[in-house]
Amino acid sequence: MNPVIQTDVLIAGGGPCGLMLANELGRRGVRCLMVDPKPTTAFNPQANATQARTMEHFRRLGFAEEIRAQGLPADHPTDIAYFTRYNGHELARLKLPTAAQAVQNIKSMSGSWSAAELPHRVSQKYVEATLRKHAALLPGVDLRYGWALNKFEDLGTHVEAEVQSSGTGETVTVRANYLVGADGPRSPIRNALGISWAGASGVKRDFMGGKMFAVYLRAPDFYKTLAHAPAWMYVSVNAQRRAFMASVDGASEFAFHAAVHDGEDADSWTALDAQRIFSEAMGTPVPVEVLSVCTWTAGHSLVAQNFQRGRIFLGGDAAHLFTPTGGLGYNTAVEDAVNLGWKLAAVIRANAPATLLDSYEQERKPLAERNTAYAQRFADSVGHFKALPELEQNDASGEAARASASSYLNAHVRLEFNIPGVTFGGRYDASPLIVKDGSTAPPDAAGTYVPSASPGGRAPHAWLADGSSLYDHLNFEWTLLALGQATPDTQAFSDAAAELGMDLTVLALPLEALEPLYEAPLVLIRPDQIVAWRGGHAREAMQVLAQANGHAAVHAQ
Repeated sequence: MNPVIQTDVLIAGGGPCGLMLANELGRRGVRCLMVDPKPTTAFNPQANATQARTMEHFRRLGFAEEIRAQGLPADHPTDIAYFTRYNGHELARLKLPTAAQAVQNIKSMSGSWSAAELPHRVSQKYVEATLRKHAALLPGVDLRYGWALNKFEDLGTHVEAEVQSSGTGETVTVRANYLVGADGPRSPIRNALGISWAGASGVKRDFMGGKMFAVYLRAPDFYKTLAHAPAWMYVSVNAQRRAFMASVDGASEFAFHAAVHDGEDADSWTALDAQRIFSEAMGTPVPVEVLSVCTWTAGHSLVAQNFQRGRIFLGGDAAHLFTPTGGLGYNTAVEDAVNLGWKLAAVIRANAPATLLDSYEQERKPLAERNTAYAQRFADSVGHFKALPELEQNDASGEAARASASSYLNAHVRLEFNIPGVTFGGRYDASPLIVKDGSTAPPDAAGTYVPSASPGGRAPHAWLADGSSLYDHLNFEWTLLALGQATPDTQAFSDAAAELGMDLTVLALPLEALEPLYEAPLVLIRPDQIVAWRGGHAREAMQVLAQANGHAAVHAQ
């Protein structure tokens, strides 16, 4: 007989989604076992951009500063720059603040960038290591790399699974209340459940559509050789080979990705081929140490047709597959975990009915469809741009081609990388958990975010007089903001929360600026910092809390 582990949640997959979920559950005292067949967290850089909303969630968990201290040095530029070749003609550039500047700049920014955090350019390999470190400190969290999920069965009352150590061959039976498949784009769990993809796949473009060759490399002389100001991301635009490259450590390590042409067998390419392809993008010979190579396919915009089947849930790349333009895949995965984490915990602790979990798919699937569509739009913008041979000619036709390319690419870089609307503007307007008030949400636009407390969206941010963020004062679970000088009595909310078993804190803030921002004296904010309700009195407190926490019929649309 196999040994048996009893746990609340079995998580298959130790990437950003699985690790973030372990942090969310562990912080709430929920037992979880996470397994991943890899020996440890990611070696390759993979995703390289942490969006501002993800940084706000890291701040909520207490380690945003630790994340921001990793990756590029604090004074390293985070620009995105386009060149014919890295040592050729510069075509476009979006200047962005360094990590040190971001911490200071955000405190004086408003409008679309009214936030607690700015984005951070950090490789996923560093993020995963930090998420793992913090999850491992939480009681009840068991992280097992080098362990694979062999089989599972939803028995109605619980999930029974078998996991196996790749090192020893030992098998263990796991009995869990729920199973979460955060097991990547090929997700054995999704496949076993028979859940198919919907959306676009195999889209062909000159760039970011089709097979890509990925190289993790070390080039200590890159900055000495570079003929231009340093950046974080370097994009080569020429008729021979399109490529992009992100700096991993700001010193010598880079994540390089090049388009593969029809007829090329990139799966057989070696380190020598990697040096050749890199030289094509560089335009000048630079010594390179190749750390790893692989291929991947751009052109996907896919969302699983279901995010839940009984006691089994999908998240991250198992639920949605992006072309990485805009850097939305990893960040969407983190928010999957945030959304699912508080709901699983509430149900497991008997503070909400099991039907609350139905809202995970109802809320996250539309967001995945929205975000994959944005990524596809960005990929179309850069991928369908024609890199003509004239771009590299040193004559009048070359100057004209470069001027045209510069105009186009300067517009594109802002379309793809200045995206506060994508970052902050995701909403759950159709969710049955949201108590509507008849207000109209701002339009959804990639480059513009209008702070709004219309129920269903992110709670508007504000800096308080003492220099702290409003978010720093929100309860980890539920918060009732009581705003202004003469707030209505809130006791009915406290009483209703106690009866429903909800951890609710009333946060009284008499600041005059906050009530106009939220357009109501009372505002209910969920554990994921989404506005669930706002109003002028507490007479319907029980109905509001019951609906927001899934006690009302979540299937009613």
